[in-house]
Amino acid sequence: MSSIKSRKKNTIQTFIQKKSKSEKITVLTAYDYFIASILDTAGIDAILVGDSASNVLHGHMNTIPMTMEIMIAHTAAVSRGTENALVIGDMPFLSYQPSDELAILNAGRFLKEGFAEAVKLEGGLEMAERVKKIVDSGIPVMGHIGLTPQSIHKFGGPKVQGKKKKSKEYLIDSALALEDAGCFSIVLELLEAETAKEITEKLKTTATIGIGAGSECDGQVLVINDMLGLRPDNFNPKFLREYANLTPTIKKAVEQYIADVQSGNYPNKDESF
Repeated sequence: MSSIKSRKKNTIQTFIQKKSKSEKITVLTAYDYFIASILDTAGIDAILVGDSASNVLHGHMNTIPMTMEIMIAHTAAVSRGTENALVIGDMPFLSYQPSDELAILNAGRFLKEGFAEAVKLEGGLEMAERVKKIVDSGIPVMGHIGLTPQSIHKFGGPKVQGKKKKSKEYLIDSALALEDAGCFSIVLELLEAETAKEITEKLKTTATIGIGAGSECDGQVLVINDMLGLRPDNFNPKFLREYANLTPTIKKAVEQYIADVQSGNYPNKDESF
């Protein structure tokens, strides 16, 4: 039996246990069945079906346009391709902000229709009570503080958070409030590294997952398209490490296909019935 096949299904307890043992947690985004199955087979701890699909798949400038219907469709596809990794559905803009009731219903849809095992939502102190109500409804929640992309217009662009005293205090207080509310994990995005380290150390059981928040978080997450080089040339944030550059590979393959079809080289005799 392969080591992959013998792996146990990851749950929110996997995050809690890894934090307690100081074992790093690995998270990547995915939006479809096939990529999810590759990540799962490779041994990723968790797959976040991010609303970043708005940018990398649907061509929007930010995450705001994403809808529940689109996110649930992506989440269901990822769930079908995943056996071992924890699947986390990202709640889109206005799916949880208006009311507790709407937040609980939409979070439940991710589990009921998208087959996710947890949801992620953005917000700190102001969202803690709502998070508690969702958790009390039996739905695991991953928090998200720092740069919260659904509030990009409030921030005025992607700016590192936690540098100033007031910002640092808010982030620490928010992380502690989210832990008290029941979050099993919190994404820390674009945080000053020392602030992220302090938050990670203060949290007892809630695992921090960094993206642009330094190396002292309990784990890391990247957008799959970005780390594979499937991104615009002008998007190159400091925190991004590119593990492959598939854009020229795909372009070359398509150009070769076009040339083969135009020359009559494809299909050949062996590729015909």
